[in-house]
Amino acid sequence: MTTSIATPSISVQELVSMLESPDPVTVLDIRSREDRASWSIPGSMHVDAGDPLRAGEPGVLDQLVLPAGVPVVAVCAAGNTSAIATEQLRARGIEAYSLTGGMNAWSLAWDAVEVPLPQADFTLLQVRRLGKGCLSYLVASGDEAAVIDPSIETDAYIQVAEQHGWTITWVLETHIHADHLSRARALADKTGATLGLPPQRRVSFPFQPIEPGERIRIGEVGLEAISTPGHTLESTSYRFGDQALFTGDTLFLTSVGRPDLEANAAEARKRAAFLYRSLGHLSSLPGTLLVLPGHADAIALDNRPIVRSLSDVLPTLDLLRLSETAFVDEVLARIPPTPPNHHEIVHHNEQGDPPVDDPASLEAGANRCAIA
Repeated sequence: MTTSIATPSISVQELVSMLESPDPVTVLDIRSREDRASWSIPGSMHVDAGDPLRAGEPGVLDQLVLPAGVPVVAVCAAGNTSAIATEQLRARGIEAYSLTGGMNAWSLAWDAVEVPLPQADFTLLQVRRLGKGCLSYLVASGDEAAVIDPSIETDAYIQVAEQHGWTITWVLETHIHADHLSRARALADKTGATLGLPPQRRVSFPFQPIEPGERIRIGEVGLEAISTPGHTLESTSYRFGDQALFTGDTLFLTSVGRPDLEANAAEARKRAAFLYRSLGHLSSLPGTLLVLPGHADAIALDNRPIVRSLSDVLPTLDLLRLSETAFVDEVLARIPPTPPNHHEIVHHNEQGDPPVDDPASLEAGANRCAIA
């Protein structure tokens, strides 16, 4: 923890460590109800106090009942109003800290959990971007590893690989992302790994096209590329034997990918039809495959990977029981709000030049890539 005279503060990764610890901590979200409704820290307590705190009203939090003897971490959008809240709480004798960078910084918080596998011929780690719901993966065999859909800072993947004695030899993307800045090109450049993307003409930097049916070798195991257009035209899933299926933004555990981002109405309808056929193809695969999606609605700090078998996922999706025409109509009728700043994010991902300053602000907000 870092402490200044005015405001004791805590970093995002320090908060992650506190939340993973058995010792209790209260996360106090002081944003408006509207801001909190779109995304929040799981288990946080809420009081709509931002406006009066910014207005300088004294004693705004005096009547707030908090667990006795439990440290409090105040959270706002960017870490400014939470500093005011922290000062008021400290004046009451409460051990309080302001989350540096607020929810914008929480967007970059992450942890890594192991996915148990029926066979132990390779190791699989799920790297979870806690505040954004993005899921990426390290797949390792022997001393080689591949990273799929990297969405956090490159040093995090390098650190995890080094801890396990792995060399990153492949960096793979399932598609061109619209909700977060891709770290794939930067990670490949930094590690010397081969950068593999689905065949397309969207990006303007060199990469190794991964053709449908192609098998990528990682140590003694292989990942097979499966074309699954719909969310985007280039969307690709990766299958490892009868154990795992990396579905990107095509299939989630409780929903499917939206087909409308960066598309007009006619293109969205065409992509929705492709999505229906792609999901039909995935439905024909062995039900024992573990579905490893690119996103989750919420991530609890419980050290449990977000994964279910294909046979468990498919029966819960009512959309899959429709005809193609009905599926297309229903999907287009359920389109949620677009991810914040998605046009700018897509532009950076296609150019391969992430912004130098404050990527967290550009990426802040829920991922919104799914249709339930």
